[in-house]
Amino acid sequence: MSNPVSEFNDYRSRMNERLLDDGSTLLKRIFSLDNHAYQKGELNVATKELLGLVASAVLRCDDCVKYHLENCHKEHLSKTAVMEALEIATLVGGTIVIPHLRRAFEYWEALESNSKQ
Repeated sequence: MSNPVSEFNDYRSRMNERLLDDGSTLLKRIFSLDNHAYQKGELNVATKELLGLVASAVLRCDDCVKYHLENCHKEHLSKTAVMEALEIATLVGGTIVIPHLRRAFEYWEALESNSKQ
């Protein structure tokens, strides 16, 4: 049986490695900046991940939504908190976000299922 969480992480890791192996200094700096932006600062990591999740949903980037969902899960955010953030994203982004909301909900359930195993 396929595991959407493992499939996503395997693909992401493999392709990030390939990109960075062939990437310019600029690309490496962009990746580094993204990594540093979500570290604890004046805002805690969980809040930053929710902000990233909302922005990713509004921009309709399913890969980014999955990435932030995983980090929200690692930060032990509740399903209710994550869904509330996704509801705000749907309000801001409009009904075009609904298909991404469905996939986000499905991916969150996969994350929960994996953590029970």
